[in-house]
Amino acid sequence: MDIKTLHGLFLSHPAVFTDSRKVIDGGIFFALKGDHFNGNQFALSSIDKGAAYAVVDEPVNHPKCIQVEDVLQTLQDLAHFHRIYLGLPIVAITGSNGKTTTKELIFAVLSQKYNTKATVGNLNNHIGVPLTLLSMDSSTELGIVEMGANHLGEIASLCAIASPDYGYITNFGKAHLEGFGSIEGVIKGKSELYEDLKKRGKIIFINSADALQVELLKDYRNAYRFGIQPTDDCQIFNCTASSTVCASYDKTKIQTQLIGAYNFNNVAAAIAFGSYFEIQSNLMASAIEGYQPQNNRSQLIISNENTIILDAYNANPTSMKAALDNILQTDSSKKVVILGDMLELGEASETEHQNIADLVESMHLFAAYFVGPRFFKTRTSSAVKFETIETLMSHLETHPFVQTVVLVKGSRGMALERLIPKIH
Repeated sequence: MDIKTLHGLFLSHPAVFTDSRKVIDGGIFFALKGDHFNGNQFALSSIDKGAAYAVVDEPVNHPKCIQVEDVLQTLQDLAHFHRIYLGLPIVAITGSNGKTTTKELIFAVLSQKYNTKATVGNLNNHIGVPLTLLSMDSSTELGIVEMGANHLGEIASLCAIASPDYGYITNFGKAHLEGFGSIEGVIKGKSELYEDLKKRGKIIFINSADALQVELLKDYRNAYRFGIQPTDDCQIFNCTASSTVCASYDKTKIQTQLIGAYNFNNVAAAIAFGSYFEIQSNLMASAIEGYQPQNNRSQLIISNENTIILDAYNANPTSMKAALDNILQTDSSKKVVILGDMLELGEASETEHQNIADLVESMHLFAAYFVGPRFFKTRTSSAVKFETIETLMSHLETHPFVQTVVLVKGSRGMALERLIPKIH
């Protein structure tokens, strides 16, 4: 079956799913394969549970099974065909840190005026991007697609599927060094978004405070710059220091619920997109001020005993340093950090963990705890080290914090949110 014919079936059954445990009644099941599963084996059960069709790449004897050469490639081809069919503007966002928060803020702002669809959560890979595009329909006026990657070539592949009209890279940081090889590899990999947009003459948003990106795009004409420079297309200022990020735009003060100075750039990007798409400043303010961080991303948890900054969704050397700098700025005499291993750093892992350990040593905190086999191997005289989260949890039960500001940060694989009941 060719893609045009399959798309016709999709328009009649406009819902797709890839998890046979979560069947969408009347939807189309794409039987993907993984290292530990084969979706073809669940095609018949998905149809029995209500799926209209199942797309398979192995012989399955059922009239509602559509056999193709490669299910994943077909899902991606269908998503691209659908994106072209709809012809709506697509915004693409990538970067080492802050891309999901930035995406959520831009979505909140643009939704004030347009029927906008965006990536749900962090479904930003070779499967998530197609699913995001296929969630859009003729009523969608703007689409926002988050793109994640940990190897060269991945962003280029996602751009080939989504064909974005607008793009923004939050930053280049020391993330996924195991796959990219070096910070230079990160820059090259993330910049695949810009290369795609430049090739097609599309709009690129640039934070004028990011000297590297300004240099990379200095000769590109279709750039929309934002920041504090008088020559910027959109001027945005940082308000006086407060416990949460505050921005000023078009004589409007926007007081957010986001902690951490590093979130100012994310807010500024959302304002810039709002300005470009002509969202009224009061509506932008309402959208951004109403945004509450979730899913362990810079969450502020205040209890009777302590103030907890939970930033345990992900971690790399760049975001770790930013979080440590932020806690130094907090108004408290008792500051504690609990840091978990940073994953996917490859050969740089030992050096980068020691660099963070040295930084913490210089901060003269009330207390510092390291958890995980990588941090456990660091050399430090002040931090208390635990090889497992279970041993740290046992320690916290007998060593409670009182009237303390606590930063909890580590990679997703560490699941440090499990510590919250012990320090709440």
